[in-house]
Amino acid sequence: MAEQQGREPECPVCWNPFNNTFHTPKVLDCCHSFCVECLAHLSLVTPARRRLLCPLCRQPTVLASGQPVTDLPTDTAVLTLLRLEPHHVILEGHQLCLKDQPKSRYFLRQPRVYTLDLGPEPGGQTGPPQDAGPSPRSLPVPVPSHYSLRECFRNPQFRIFAYLMAVILSVTLLLIFSVFWTKQFLWGVG
Repeated sequence: MAEQQGREPECPVCWNPFNNTFHTPKVLDCCHSFCVECLAHLSLVTPARRRLLCPLCRQPTVLASGQPVTDLPTDTAVLTLLRLEPHHVILEGHQLCLKDQPKSRYFLRQPRVYTLDLGPEPGGQTGPPQDAGPSPRSLPVPVPSHYSLRECFRNPQFRIFAYLMAVILSVTLLLIFSVFWTKQFLWGVG
């Protein structure tokens, strides 16, 4: 959607600004863009899951057999306008999943997986939820570490970091002991 008077482009359904996570702009066959979360909700409640109707013009977009809405083309013009790189968001059942792998030159960081629950299964509970407490929309779920120490030391950046930390610790301990020994020697003589 076009940028209006200095505002960020937003999804015309939920009015959330587009981003490169769960509000990634996806393009339908009619060239209208919507966030992937709205399209995922739409695909889950549509009786014919292979056919999406545009919420604005009602033109159908036919999905290939087994193709999720996350595989629709990303509106790269909007992401370029926002100066964002696209992330790969996938639809698994009733959850959108994003694997975020931080880029760092000096540390070995574990990727994080973020999920967004899209609601209950169709045909499940239709009444109001029993628990009226607030439920978080998306919570980061860190991926457990499967790296052994041997695999970490194979990473050259990690080795440099480990060696630098060992040198800094050694020099710090040497300074502390030399100051302590100097005070002992001078106070013992005087």
